[in-house]
Amino acid sequence: MITAIVLIDCATDSIPEVAENIANLDGVSEVYSVAGNTDLIAMVRVRQYEEIAEVIANRISKVPGVVDTDTHIAFRAYSKHDLEEAFAIGLPDAD
Repeated sequence: MITAIVLIDCATDSIPEVAENIANLDGVSEVYSVAGNTDLIAMVRVRQYEEIAEVIANRISKVPGVVDTDTHIAFRAYSKHDLEEAFAIGLPDAD
């Protein structure tokens, strides 16, 4: 699986709508609203490098309200997060 991290600048008055539209695109696994110099971060996960251009240039960039994108290709993952474990913090074990 190939992962691309896409930093997205949006028209300020449409961030929630842009985020929802991007989250519904094929190839996009998550969209985060963030603080800082960018408005949204999208995680794109595809099987082939050629699909990255399809998802970013032909889908994300064409969503109304998207002003600019900056794409970073992930070479290697150094940690794997177990989301179930992360969300179970403070809950008693079921054992």
